[in-house]
Amino acid sequence: MDATPLPPQTTINGVRFNATTGQRPLRVDGCITISELFQHRCAELGDRTAHREKDLGIWKSYSWADYWQHAKWIGLALRNLGLERGDVVSILSEDRKEWAWFDMGIQGVGGIASGVYTTDSASQLQYLINDSGSKFLIVEDEEHLDKFLEIETEVPDLIKVIILEDEGLHDLKHPRGMMIDDLYALGQKVEATDPGRFEAEIALGKPQDTALLVYTSGTTGQPKGAMLSHENILAAIESGARALPVLASDEQLCFLPLCHILERDVSVYFPLAARCTVNFAESPETVFSNLQEVSPSTFTAVPRVWEKIYAHVQILTQEATPLGRAAFAMALKAGARRADYIAAGKPVPASITAQFWIWDQLVLKNLRRMLGMDKLRRGGTGAAPISTDLLKWYWAIGVPLVEGFGMTETSGLATLNTVESNRIGTIGKVVEGCDIRISDDGEIQLKGMNIFQGYWRNNVKTAETFTADGWLRTGDMGHIDKDGYVTITGRMKDIIITAGGKNITPAEIESRLKFSHYISDAILIGDRRKYLTALIMIDQENVEKFAQDRKIPFSNFASLCAAPEIRDLIGAEVTAVNGEFARVEQIKDFRLIDVLLTAEDDELTATMKLKRGLVEKKHGHLIEDMYS
Repeated sequence: MDATPLPPQTTINGVRFNATTGQRPLRVDGCITISELFQHRCAELGDRTAHREKDLGIWKSYSWADYWQHAKWIGLALRNLGLERGDVVSILSEDRKEWAWFDMGIQGVGGIASGVYTTDSASQLQYLINDSGSKFLIVEDEEHLDKFLEIETEVPDLIKVIILEDEGLHDLKHPRGMMIDDLYALGQKVEATDPGRFEAEIALGKPQDTALLVYTSGTTGQPKGAMLSHENILAAIESGARALPVLASDEQLCFLPLCHILERDVSVYFPLAARCTVNFAESPETVFSNLQEVSPSTFTAVPRVWEKIYAHVQILTQEATPLGRAAFAMALKAGARRADYIAAGKPVPASITAQFWIWDQLVLKNLRRMLGMDKLRRGGTGAAPISTDLLKWYWAIGVPLVEGFGMTETSGLATLNTVESNRIGTIGKVVEGCDIRISDDGEIQLKGMNIFQGYWRNNVKTAETFTADGWLRTGDMGHIDKDGYVTITGRMKDIIITAGGKNITPAEIESRLKFSHYISDAILIGDRRKYLTALIMIDQENVEKFAQDRKIPFSNFASLCAAPEIRDLIGAEVTAVNGEFARVEQIKDFRLIDVLLTAEDDELTATMKLKRGLVEKKHGHLIEDMYS
């Protein structure tokens, strides 16, 4: 299936694009690099607000002029300290305005920005610095500086460590340490002696230059650094603008790690085209309260976040009065009837529209306001499979949630559903400028300007990732229907072949289990076994409330998982899911993982996906117990 050819010049929301049908160089508002677009936009918008973040509990605004000035100082200072074109700078920080400032400053002088997850250990940081050959490391605070100090003798090529927050570090005297204010001062000094240098550096940039290095989450083996060029990102910007338009008046909330290409696209690169305002969440723990404060126009999150919001509403429903629960049930029913027509692409009958309007005024509008979604024009989900039931639930409460698909290797974007063209259960249609095909063995393969340059210093893995005729191997199995909608049926490497020779893709079964507000995650087991079993992670908040309401004694997470009543509770959820699948696909036994996992644990990626192989290895005793 090929992308539909577009006119050579297209304007979307005031941004000019040339067609992504192979025409080079790709231009966005006449710009051929991210840095050029950044310069163009800052000059255009000046004192308009680009970013907001909280300082001592108060939201403060920062303009596009602030954005430009600080990025310029950063770029000039790093060049003065020894950064050469093509050198890598690693950023170890939670989301904040400086993340974007460094990204633009580094790229502006021809450097390559590489993010490090704040949950990474000191040894992981050492691997990433040495593998990338980073010349500089940006750390947020004392906690992250400690990781560097633990491994400083093992990273001899690192020139400087720049620290963003000086709390607890006023007396720091380290030959490789430097505070951010000192870096700004150096950048100002360079600008004064060599005016126009930053602009000249931007002009040297080429579309094929590597702009950023994004390390894969490493679900198997060591992370690999995916090289993304300026052209790759501009292609993603254009495809995103066509399928998921953002308005200049839109407010966004940035909270997923900016190391991840999905959040980097949504909160750093797409706003360069859209001219919108990005609000930085205080921390991952405050995202739900920040969501209420910002009430964004668009909101993109991984499935786990959407699942947690749903679970929170279930708790509120249980705590409501009988009248409140009945009203919510009626409102949800009215919303589901309306959503069914929308999902089918059919006009909604006037009677159903009227019923929904009444229940929306009485119940659902207040629910969306409480969730911070009262102004939400579109919600997006990606990076992992999501339950179709969960998608339908959000549409029923009046939140248009659409699913898409992308990889680090596709610059974060490959297929998308839209609010206007949405088929629940699929990952949408391939984006403009990208081609898709299904190989003979059922693999989804992609080609286009958004496809990455390859893996950093790893030609072997790069070669393995592409077919002989240049198509990207996604590793996902799937099919395309007659209307062009793509469905993923599972990961090729995750296919379970039972002892009886039955091929089973676990993704759909696992996704259905996770729709239960008592289950946060699940891994299906059964390769070369006689029957299927599952390792299950319970949802701590909901299961604890269940236990407290029924006076089930527990002292910690492990004892909660061990309670017979909790096993019966999860057993009932498993039985309900089994009823939706054929006998060979049914789960015969399960065990609960009684360790509360966070992103700091090896079993979870930073985007909260279970590392299947590592989980099976670490909890092998539970698996063997189910088959003994």
